[in-house]
Amino acid sequence: MNHKYLLVLLFLTVCQLASAQFAKIIDKEGYVNVRKQATVNSAIVSKIAADEIVYAFTDETFGDWVIVDYTDNHNKSITGYVHNSRIKYIESYKQIPTVFSDEGTGKFMTKDIIVQINSDRFDYEKNKGDFSSTQYDGYAVVDKFRGQQVWGTDGEIPTSHYTSIQATIKGRFIQIPAKEIENLFNVNNEFATCYYDDSNDILYISTVNGDGAGGYAVLFEIKKGQYNSRVVTMPF
Repeated sequence: MNHKYLLVLLFLTVCQLASAQFAKIIDKEGYVNVRKQATVNSAIVSKIAADEIVYAFTDETFGDWVIVDYTDNHNKSITGYVHNSRIKYIESYKQIPTVFSDEGTGKFMTKDIIVQINSDRFDYEKNKGDFSSTQYDGYAVVDKFRGQQVWGTDGEIPTSHYTSIQATIKGRFIQIPAKEIENLFNVNNEFATCYYDDSNDILYISTVNGDGAGGYAVLFEIKKGQYNSRVVTMPF
């Protein structure tokens, strides 16, 4: 695909997602109620623990409420309304400035923190044996790579993939495990961002990858110098 055309598609995708972003649940009681409608009197459909990461959609018609998408430890998807006083947007933390970004690299740096994202062209012929398919209504859909869900392809052959994501935080070196990045394809380093929660010593690395129907958002969390988790969602 023409690179200029791809950037236009990515720009439009990001514009569509301007009102949607990752956020952390904050509640002194240790959890937040997820409601069916945007009102405190609405039925509670689920609960989400404090410090969990959700994907939040804002709209002025919701008033002081946001729609959140969340997948729990049992891979159960939860969608509902949460009062905006119970979330903190990841982008509200200190942003780590971008010092360099292109198709193969994204680098972010402050005095105490360095983040480097590396990606490359994906060699499908070399790796095609690692893909597997699932039957849906009699049709075989290639949706797994080394046993994990494929992200970013929308059924097409992947064009790029991560080779490494690493960070140095106040002298501590951390590398995202290969298992956590190997099924994430069609990388867009231009849209990567990094944020640091200094009070809790948590680094967040976030980006929107893929394009069109294959678009997805991913957030990596490094807590107290150790890789903690990732959240991947299809925000449409």
